[in-house]
Amino acid sequence: MTNTTTSTTTATDPGTKQFPSGTILGYPRIGPRRELKKALESYWSGRTDAEQLRSAAADLRRSTADRLTRLGLDPVSGAIPGGFSLYDQVLDAAVTLGAVPERLSGVRGPDGGIDLDGYFSLARGNADTAPLEMTKWFDTNYHYLVPELSPDTDIRLGSTAIVDQFREATADGVTTRPVIVGPVTFLLLSKAADDAPSGFRPLDRLGDVVAAYRRLLARLAEAGAEWVQLDEPGLVVDGPNSTAALGAARTAYAELGAAPIGAERPAIFASLQYADAGDAFAVLARTPVEAIGIDLVRGDVPDLTSDVVSGLAGKTVVAGLVDGHNVWRTDLARAAGVLERLAGLVPSVSVSTSTSLFHVPHTLDDEPSLPAALKSWLRFADEKVAEVAVLARGLRDGFDTVRSEIEEATEAGASRERATGVRDGVVRGRLAGLAAGDFERGDYARRRLQQDRRLGLSPLPTTTIGSFPQTAEVRAARGKLRTGELSADEYRDAMRAEIARVVELQHDLGLDVIVHGEPERSDMVQYFAENLDGFATTANGWVQSYGSRCTRPSILWGDVSRPAPMTVPWASYAASLTEKPLKGMLTGPVTILAWSFVRDDQPLGDTARQVALALRDEVADLESAGIPIIQVDEPALRELLPLKAADRPAYLDWSVGAFRLATSGVADATSIHTHLCYSEFGEVIGAIDDLNADVTSIEAARSRMEVLSDLRAEGFSRGIGPGVYDIHSPRVPTTEEITGLIRAALESAPADRLWVNPDCGLKTRGYAETRAALENLVGAAHAVRRTRAAVGA
Repeated sequence: MTNTTTSTTTATDPGTKQFPSGTILGYPRIGPRRELKKALESYWSGRTDAEQLRSAAADLRRSTADRLTRLGLDPVSGAIPGGFSLYDQVLDAAVTLGAVPERLSGVRGPDGGIDLDGYFSLARGNADTAPLEMTKWFDTNYHYLVPELSPDTDIRLGSTAIVDQFREATADGVTTRPVIVGPVTFLLLSKAADDAPSGFRPLDRLGDVVAAYRRLLARLAEAGAEWVQLDEPGLVVDGPNSTAALGAARTAYAELGAAPIGAERPAIFASLQYADAGDAFAVLARTPVEAIGIDLVRGDVPDLTSDVVSGLAGKTVVAGLVDGHNVWRTDLARAAGVLERLAGLVPSVSVSTSTSLFHVPHTLDDEPSLPAALKSWLRFADEKVAEVAVLARGLRDGFDTVRSEIEEATEAGASRERATGVRDGVVRGRLAGLAAGDFERGDYARRRLQQDRRLGLSPLPTTTIGSFPQTAEVRAARGKLRTGELSADEYRDAMRAEIARVVELQHDLGLDVIVHGEPERSDMVQYFAENLDGFATTANGWVQSYGSRCTRPSILWGDVSRPAPMTVPWASYAASLTEKPLKGMLTGPVTILAWSFVRDDQPLGDTARQVALALRDEVADLESAGIPIIQVDEPALRELLPLKAADRPAYLDWSVGAFRLATSGVADATSIHTHLCYSEFGEVIGAIDDLNADVTSIEAARSRMEVLSDLRAEGFSRGIGPGVYDIHSPRVPTTEEITGLIRAALESAPADRLWVNPDCGLKTRGYAETRAALENLVGAAHAVRRTRAAVGA
């Protein structure tokens, strides 16, 4: 394919390098076959050294640049973004700024710098120190590391890795566009460090951060960078800091843009992603940036008042019309119409993806087993780059030159509407027949009384969130089932053996409530997708969740129903091995949507209710099998919360309603649990309460129980299990640490409502560390019980 993205439709300021007519905001960085994951884990295990890891990362960057060039991005115009990260882009920004909290200052080397081991200590912790907190990146399933700032945090240009990567590409003949989280979004995503005084806000450090960015831009200009991309999605989020954020953007970009282009900085491309640009577009239009990116998949063309248009003189509007957040084919006819409209309104227009493509898999070429019809409706990262190239060519040369591509896309959309399974009359009829009582359970006090009698648990009962480590043997058995090397009966026997091992381990550890460990599940969503109609799964559709952790989101393409029980045989077998209460484990409807690529041809709430009805059937069958506790996990409840305040009430209504539809058909004596993790939950505390679960377990170890104050303020009065063991770090917490967290939790919840559990499932951990950590967890719970008994509490 020839390069098509060499210029914009209209020239910008004569002193400014023209922005490429087509680009992407970022590209998957894990590698088509998870090369980065393998390199990282090899380094962490000690099998390879730092130089080998750096070499593997450089090879991946080179192959990405070559791939994007072949797909149609110009290698010398800044069309290829340089947003590579070994772990996380927010962590990279913090390290670039040298912004290390005092509690982690030991990661600095003798020269004050942060080497690879220091970098990974911030991300993953070490034997002595817990890592930075981790939470969700806007409304996605990607997790970023939360910088911790105080008035005394030393902020300065601490790393020039972004400059080094630009020079590396230049040496290979590619002029990339360096990418970094913008200064205002960096501060909005940060939190006050533990040693910060009351009233301190990270935005208070704007001046120091902008000064460091000025030095970084100067170094990039010196290296020859013509464009730099500063990602500012924080500016589109409605929240308590919105007004302050826009004011900070005015200040930051007035200062950054004041430096002369070429001599002291590259041209600045400020990118607004994940929602409608809103007021942020007008703010940036009035600053001396050279290009502004807007998400036109989730947002609309901005209100172009005369003063905004005046501010756009010499600027390029970069229209994000190819969805970077989902896998469906772009309606090229619609996108072309938007571009033609914009070209008549603003001085210069370019086309891009709406977000970075690191949210989607690499390529459909690696999916030979997907049905041909379904593949024709889809576009993964490589295919989306090609869509950008088509639109860029039409923007430059006229859309008649790409008429055949536009018509092909239109026909694919029409075939999708006609396809069998996209709409199922039985499913839709069942939804139409729902009544208010289908979403309600009985009085909680009565439920709790019956559940306490049935379960007979001590105060501070101990349990886990559900999954246990997935061994190489378990993964191999699953692979052999796929290839036919194991029969279905042989696979069942292998999984039963693993379940028996997990149940025995839990007995040895002294856990009060048992789980079956989920060895049969490759992923907490994919397993259900494989057993529900309306879904497809991929072979190599990996996307990064955090660090080296990758998932394969399923594709929800049609109406959803459950042809047969999914979890009952495994749970029933585990229950037969123990006299202790056993939890059945399901993934909730909102999380199944959040961690899948979901159809975009109907409202999300309609799809959520379809999934909820399928789960309701499973819950009923688990209850009939005698399972006394059923956990329906909703870790993504906060994740999907819309970034715009006006959209949140409707979302919370359907998301809470879907959970209640899935769980409200049980008797009072059956205990419904749920689990939430790795998000800032303050904005949805009311919704968590409205789920009406009997017990809610929630991430709390990395955030040091801060969520409990929100729950206390809300008046949350049912069972709560704040996590006391951070499973996303390889370190084993001591009994003393866990004891301290339990005692902190007891300040917000009484012992008869408090559960003791890890933050999340244990699938990604090894058995040695899992056993050690759970021994400490049980020991801490028993120690606190003894102390309370001694004082008569």
